[in-house]
Amino acid sequence: MSNTYKSAGVDKEEGYKTVDKIKSAVAETHNPNVLNNLGSFGAFYEIAGYKNPVLVSGTDGVGTKLKVALDSKKYDSIGVDCFAMCANDIICHGAKPLFFLDYLACGKLDADIAAEIVMGMVKACKDNNCALIGGETAEMPGMYKPGDYDVAGFCVGIVEKNHIIDGSKIKKGCKIIALPSSGFHSNGFSLVRKIFPDFNEEFEGKPLYETLLEPTRLYFQPIHKILEEVKLAGIAHITGGGIIENIPRIIPENLCATIETSKIKIPSIMLELEKRGNIERMEMYGTFNMGVGMVVVVDPEHAGKVLNLVEDAYEIGEITEGSEKIQLI
Repeated sequence: MSNTYKSAGVDKEEGYKTVDKIKSAVAETHNPNVLNNLGSFGAFYEIAGYKNPVLVSGTDGVGTKLKVALDSKKYDSIGVDCFAMCANDIICHGAKPLFFLDYLACGKLDADIAAEIVMGMVKACKDNNCALIGGETAEMPGMYKPGDYDVAGFCVGIVEKNHIIDGSKIKKGCKIIALPSSGFHSNGFSLVRKIFPDFNEEFEGKPLYETLLEPTRLYFQPIHKILEEVKLAGIAHITGGGIIENIPRIIPENLCATIETSKIKIPSIMLELEKRGNIERMEMYGTFNMGVGMVVVVDPEHAGKVLNLVEDAYEIGEITEGSEKIQLI
């Protein structure tokens, strides 16, 4: 019997099935700027309507949250997470997402599972007026066990050069406003899985995995709704490293983000994790978003308008003088 690629563990036919299952849905995310179809060696996107455009890119994965999805056999939300973790980063600079590409690696490809993951990306892209223009599926027996998957994405956005938001306009007295998260998003799941080993246990009347797999919130719509009416001094996406590490990334020298922790609305699942795992509160703030998925920094005279524009936004602090960059009180 002669050897084939399939006998080595790679089933090309399953890859073709995956493309067939997603091709029409992916095409629905395209707009006239997309100049070619899925299957080309490269993806083409035409830029028009900008005077001095700057491209802003971001790449990320979903970490070990993927393990929760695989063990629970619920795959659609992971695609949303993958897109959101990339797109939410570039939004911090005022950019509008243009296009997204994905990378899916596995030990043995299952077309149904792969398609379900990509369909989550499709949904997220459509909700954010972003084109899913390409991707790669890699079947790698020996590197991954059958049933194991890894997912990553790459997003490119655009912003006029004179509209870039980088925190340089933040000054003393600016208000810090929180946009709530939808849960853990895609950070800290190695600790989450250690404390919650049984994803099927009941939490607040439903299986725990449903709460853990709540998709990462997409912030394009609320952030750009604000930007249409208000100039923001800074935007921070609260991802790995939590509140403690991410807010200082946008704070200029000799200024400090003073956060009133009593104002932060911490989700019940995070309080349960903290209690069950005997985790110190500062460790929580340095690992998880604690219910704050994004923060915006704005001049005090515009803070009220931001709060009116985004229904669930709320103030959590202000910019003060200091060398620490962040202070939790």
